[in-house]
Amino acid sequence: MIVVSGIMAAGKSTVSQLLAERFQYGVHLRGDVFRRMIVSGQASMATDSGEAQRQLQLRYRLACQAADGYAQAGFTVVLQDVVIGELLREFLDGIRTRPRYLVVLTPRPEVISSRLGGAHQLVDELDYELHAFSPRRGLWLDNSDLSAGETVDAILGRLDEAHYD
Repeated sequence: MIVVSGIMAAGKSTVSQLLAERFQYGVHLRGDVFRRMIVSGQASMATDSGEAQRQLQLRYRLACQAADGYAQAGFTVVLQDVVIGELLREFLDGIRTRPRYLVVLTPRPEVISSRLGGAHQLVDELDYELHAFSPRRGLWLDNSDLSAGETVDAILGRLDEAHYD
């Protein structure tokens, strides 16, 4: 079980897909799919409401359960989602599969802003939350100057650093 996290536009989707493809039996599980399944009553995180928090925790719980199910069936799971701050600890505790690995992609904020087409205040806020409040577990990888393939190579070459059991 390899969890890939980071803020938006950090490269999680592309890297996770390529990483999962490296295994004979690999699954790329996008945690966001559980948010998109809600077709009515979806609460926006922009409102920071109690309902939005409840739905986020539901999303995380379902992602962990699905990942554990795939792992129990013999797949190597790459579980990708935006999980930062104090929620990261709770998220990781929700995964039962062992061994577990965590990779946090941490490209520089200006790299993320350029990927999004310009300066975004939200990028700075999320980058701050990631670095100030997320538990320092696993492999934190600055992939600012790496291609997606090079990032996957770096992850696999340093997988021992990502282990967090």
